[in-house]
Amino acid sequence: MLRSKTLFLGLALAATAVLTACGGGDDGIDDRIGLSKPSVRVIHAVTGGPNVDVLQNGTLTSMVNKPYKFVSTYFNVETGNQLISFNTAGTQTELARASLVAATGHKYTVVALPGAATAETVTIDDPFGKGLLSNKARLRSLNASFNAQNIDIYVTLPAIDLNSVAPTFAAVGYKQASPASGQDSIDLDGNTTYRLRITPAGTKTVIFDSGALTLANNADWLITTIPSDGIAGLTPNKIKVLVARGDDESQAGLELVTTQ
Repeated sequence: MLRSKTLFLGLALAATAVLTACGGGDDGIDDRIGLSKPSVRVIHAVTGGPNVDVLQNGTLTSMVNKPYKFVSTYFNVETGNQLISFNTAGTQTELARASLVAATGHKYTVVALPGAATAETVTIDDPFGKGLLSNKARLRSLNASFNAQNIDIYVTLPAIDLNSVAPTFAAVGYKQASPASGQDSIDLDGNTTYRLRITPAGTKTVIFDSGALTLANNADWLITTIPSDGIAGLTPNKIKVLVARGDDESQAGLELVTTQ
């Protein structure tokens, strides 16, 4: 028994050292062992949409008058039913809402995104099943582009020929996440330079190319595709990318435009 306790203490101390070295973000020991309170972050991904106020269970939060590309940090909520609403800033006019049932150890992302005529929402449930001593980067994708409704997403080393590899996230439909909500993000090596390319599903015709991107150790990225021209953007396959970075509270939202 004493040996088991000593081993657990040693692992906990080692994990504390690793997580302290990471810095920033929402990635504590309680998160990694599944004992953290449920937490939620919100993303305003409605290109060209108005600034928004965010409400939780009908009550105005501190997130007011937030512009497009706003990505909040995670905030703790109670277990059970939660209602997240986006209102036009300074008004009672609701743009979109999402309901979720919060569970211990889970992280939720509520995204307001462009629809064909009005704003809509998508909710992603991340069980955050990350190893106690892992420093891998975590990655997930979301297709919020109603003008590119079925896409393949490649995250590769920069010089890789797309004809030689399968998509990292294949056939991601509009308003779908990959991996799907309720599944863990994929792991990639951190401190590595990658290249993000997007094609219509089943083709190798690139419609978005990020150029070089560096994923740090313990990075936690949600790659969201959105129409370049916002809620009225009808040009097929004309997209850009909004990256929500859960590991970097100083620059949680990063917009990428194609280099091609």
